Amino acid sequence: MRLAKRYGRTTLSGESAFIDSLRALASHPAARGLDDDAAVLEIGHETLVLTHDSIVEGVHFLPDQDPADIAWKLIATNLSDLAAKGAEPVGALISHQLGGGDDRFAEGLAEVLQKYGVALLGGDTTRANGPRSLGATLVGSATHTPVPARSGAKPGDRIFVTGTLGRAMLGLEGGLAENAYASAYTRPVPLLAEGQQLAPLVSAMMDVSDGLLLDAWRMAKASNMTFQLISQTFPVADPARADDCVRWGDDYELLFTLPPRTACPVPATQIGKVEAKDSALLWVDNAILTPADRLGYRHERSAG
Repeated sequence: MRLAKRYGRTTLSGESAFIDSLRALASHPAARGLDDDAAVLEIGHETLVLTHDSIVEGVHFLPDQDPADIAWKLIATNLSDLAAKGAEPVGALISHQLGGGDDRFAEGLAEVLQKYGVALLGGDTTRANGPRSLGATLVGSATHTPVPARSGAKPGDRIFVTGTLGRAMLGLEGGLAENAYASAYTRPVPLLAEGQQLAPLVSAMMDVSDGLLLDAWRMAKASNMTFQLISQTFPVADPARADDCVRWGDDYELLFTLPPRTACPVPATQIGKVEAKDSALLWVDNAILTPADRLGYRHERSAG
């Protein structure tokens, strides 16, 4: 669960295996082989960017958390996917489970939609027993084509990440009511302006939601390249817990690659370089890492 320490070497099946089973169904070019943050759909002269994410009680938010913060996080995490494509938000459809705090949820929803200029287009309401599961579909309009993908990294590119990693982890662990990092967990900030600035320049880009190491491995895999990362360069909130900070997730920063001699237009830290594919996808310092090393958060179950 995202509310607890979630890594350590193990054999697992679940999210990744299920997605693999769906790839044959996702044959439309807009799906990008289910290997990206969002779908990119060209209709006439318009390029739409579409994404859908869910958040679950006990995984992405606390049972007693302010419903206004839950609404914010639901929309903001989806907006982060649009940011990774350099898209401008257009509208949202939401799925909401009725229960305690519905008025507060509506207040938080109005706040985040107004903040980022998103129209509420519709959705669905249900009532169910047990932990709540909420979903949102966000529609955006591309500000640059081709729309950045995870798959474009090239040898010689430099690897960057925005912001400081591990803030959401520290916010949750420190107690959301009395912690300087609490808002990083409860109200993440989607980097829409930064994504739009980067879109014309990057060779590859995605948002960091499941941990820097896992998402770097995913980008390397999509690009069929080797990523060489230097751990001393990782921008972390707590250097004494740097390993936790780059695996825990919930950061919603942007991970991207830039060609040589291309200036970075936004505040970001260079953390490594791209090399032609060798026997591994991800090196950190002198060690090869794979998903079996529990690089970050994955929705998995134990095999057997």
